[in-house]
Amino acid sequence: MSVYAIADLHLSLGTDKPMDIFSGWSDYVTRLENNWRRLVSDADTVVIAGDVSWAMKLDECYEDFSFLQSLPGKKLLIKGNHDYWWSTKKKMDEYLTQNGFDSIEIVFNNAYARDGIAICGTRGWNYESSGEKDMRILNREIGRLNTSINEAKETGLEPVVFLHYPPMYDTIICKEIIETMKAQGIKRCYYGHLHGAGTHKHAVIGEYEGINFKLISCDYTEFYPVPVA
Repeated sequence: MSVYAIADLHLSLGTDKPMDIFSGWSDYVTRLENNWRRLVSDADTVVIAGDVSWAMKLDECYEDFSFLQSLPGKKLLIKGNHDYWWSTKKKMDEYLTQNGFDSIEIVFNNAYARDGIAICGTRGWNYESSGEKDMRILNREIGRLNTSINEAKETGLEPVVFLHYPPMYDTIICKEIIETMKAQGIKRCYYGHLHGAGTHKHAVIGEYEGINFKLISCDYTEFYPVPVA
């Protein structure tokens, strides 16, 4: 069994929001599927760190979730900034069960033990947060991150954090997220959200403050899931 990660699938199989119009995204669903099947087995787990589907409502996710269900392995979904379909965990779990999407689970104030690590995380928030509204959202995300990490620690395994928003970009740092992970002893963090070569070159990749950071946006990974464990 292995764990992989990827972010920003931006699936729109049931909605009219094609990503093929963007540079580097031509025929991306086929490329993603081929790469996924080449690497991932039914015994593996893939963490999808946000921006899973362009659907606006949960009941519009059927085609995108059917595609994910057809792929090998278990899939653990984290919320992204474009996942407008996201609801309460209870409602999402019910939707998955009712539609037979038994290979898909939700990471939301919880954690999952997989292949020697504990998978935890949350959406995070903009690294440039400064206004009062931003700080309320950020503090809520920090609470969710702590809740998820604490559950991960109960497994006795290494907690590995997955975020959608990068906790830093170029020289801009969301110190609250970084300090939360440092206080919790986190050593690895995977994140998405960043697109395009011009943006990727400013991504922080590697060790910072004792934490190893990796960008897993699918256009950065060339639509390959990235090995985690």
